Amino acid sequence: MFTMMLASLFSLALLSAHVALVIGVAAPLLTFRVTDPITGGSLECDRCPPGTFMRASCTATQKTRCATCPPGSFTELWNYIGKCLRCGVCGHNEVEKTVCTADRNCQCQCKQGYHNKYDMCVRHSECPSGQQPLTKGTPDEDTVCQICPDGSYSDTTSALQNCTLHRSCNAPGLKLVLKGSIWHDSVCTSCEELKSRDGGDYLKEIIPAFFVHHKMTLRRLRQVVHKLPSEDGKKQAGASGLNLSELHARINTWVASASANQIRQLPEILAKTGANGASERLKSKLQRIDSNLKQLCALGNEVDVLSF
Repeated sequence: MFTMMLASLFSLALLSAHVALVIGVAAPLLTFRVTDPITGGSLECDRCPPGTFMRASCTATQKTRCATCPPGSFTELWNYIGKCLRCGVCGHNEVEKTVCTADRNCQCQCKQGYHNKYDMCVRHSECPSGQQPLTKGTPDEDTVCQICPDGSYSDTTSALQNCTLHRSCNAPGLKLVLKGSIWHDSVCTSCEELKSRDGGDYLKEIIPAFFVHHKMTLRRLRQVVHKLPSEDGKKQAGASGLNLSELHARINTWVASASANQIRQLPEILAKTGANGASERLKSKLQRIDSNLKQLCALGNEVDVLSF
């Protein structure tokens, strides 16, 4: 009977070891060997459990003495070290996901607005104008963008902002001047308003979005800002040291106070700086606005203005 019990226990031990190997989990080492300083013989001592460290090794007459890790330190494994490990510190652009405890080091993750890439936290990608986040960035994944759905637009660069529905020009008295695109809103007017406004006034509404959507080098954008006409006919000064956001702010300020005639000069200004493609696209927008303004109040709101 005793022999059978030993055989059963041995089989159970082998089975446990086999299961541990199959699932890829190694059984923790619970003991270690040390030389007895008095007898010179070999002793098998118990290791200290996670969350503790070895205060004193075992002897022939005394078991291993363990002590709890003090605050700010930890051990995650069965051990026989004489001092707990110091808790880690989160790195650049990281925050603590879980705090350090006696038996586990702190866990870090990228802070809001950043994601892990090659073991570094880098800023989430921003969706350009005309797009919106399909999935917003997380600490582990970057932003995934998609084109604005039909009937909506985005005139900003953002990792968070969704596209906005186009303005409706279907209200009584309103007419569609320019159909919205993925990067600008629809432009509306009324027959009464048409008496005092020019095509340049309506083009003005999409110019800030135009410069956000149509990327230009800093050098070229500075040239554009420098050539913007002022009320006294002089060119803008002090554009050479401006960064991208400052250049856009300067353009937006100019647009807000520019006359319709000055707005009409923009395609030519773009061409003079070498931005021929942008010049043609803006000129085409203006031509479509002018063409439709001549017909709107005579034909009603039936003009389908193409957007591009």
